[in-house]
Amino acid sequence: MRLCFLVEEHYRHDGMPNEVIRQLTAWGHHVDVVRPGGSLLRMDEVMGSGAHDAWVLKTVSGGPGLTLLEAAAAAGMTTVNDARAIRGVRDKALAAAIGRIRGLPMPPTYAVARPELLREVPAAQYPLVVKPADGSSGRGVHLVSSPGELEALLPELAGEHMLIAQPYVANSGTDIKVYAVGGELFATERCSPLHPDPAVRERRVPLSAEVAAIAAQVGAVYGLDLYGVDVLLGPDGPVVVDVNDFPSFRQVPDAAARVGRAVLGLARTGSRAAPSVGRPPAPGLPLPIPAQAPAPQSSAARASAAPAPAAPASARAGEAAL
Repeated sequence: MRLCFLVEEHYRHDGMPNEVIRQLTAWGHHVDVVRPGGSLLRMDEVMGSGAHDAWVLKTVSGGPGLTLLEAAAAAGMTTVNDARAIRGVRDKALAAAIGRIRGLPMPPTYAVARPELLREVPAAQYPLVVKPADGSSGRGVHLVSSPGELEALLPELAGEHMLIAQPYVANSGTDIKVYAVGGELFATERCSPLHPDPAVRERRVPLSAEVAAIAAQVGAVYGLDLYGVDVLLGPDGPVVVDVNDFPSFRQVPDAAARVGRAVLGLARTGSRAAPSVGRPPAPGLPLPIPAQAPAPQSSAARASAAPAPAAPASARAGEAAL
């Protein structure tokens, strides 16, 4: 199988996706790597060749990679995840609208094109979490305790194109990150970017049935196959505060092999279609939510599930100078 990975400079030396690329190559598959931010690309030639079975995106939210992935999808190529689904979660204002409309437990969200418009958020909504609508990896996240604190922050926010603000959800200072890969869910606990504590180490934790159900619903709502969900355990129950396409999968056992198998499966069958924006599920139609988190596969099961390698002569990983 031939795959194209779109990997921006931010992730050039990152374990994810480089370990996945190495694993796929070891299985005998051909992987081309395109650096969207560092290549001159003639779009009709890149997209018109049809040489790849699937395109995979690992880029920062505001980078050019998603444009290339959408062009590949428009040319009829398989993408991992569905390009429309990725667009739906990378714009955090759009993601909040979709999630709330379709019944996800998410905080109310204000969106502004100019930071001074945040002055109009009612004082009763404070403290606020303010962040860029195209942010990623915790960039630019601020906890604002009062309108006066917002005034002092406005000059720092001036460089952002669009911002969102959400009422702060009281929590213990740690987030639950749920990773979805190959139909399985894995939960980790980590320090919140709003409450940095070097003593808190990211670790695997048991996944409750309630959080597992919400994480599975996230995939159905946005049309994602490989994704991560940030959940806070607030006073009124779990709250979804962020959704990421193709996250780091840290702490997931055998992550490179699991993600590699998932990519190959999606390349063969196609990603699930993104749902229509703004149309909630019909009453009485259940979402595909598991009653409990799936049990991880055993090492023997993982070995038997590994794809058969292609002919060794076709195995090559390289950076395409497209």
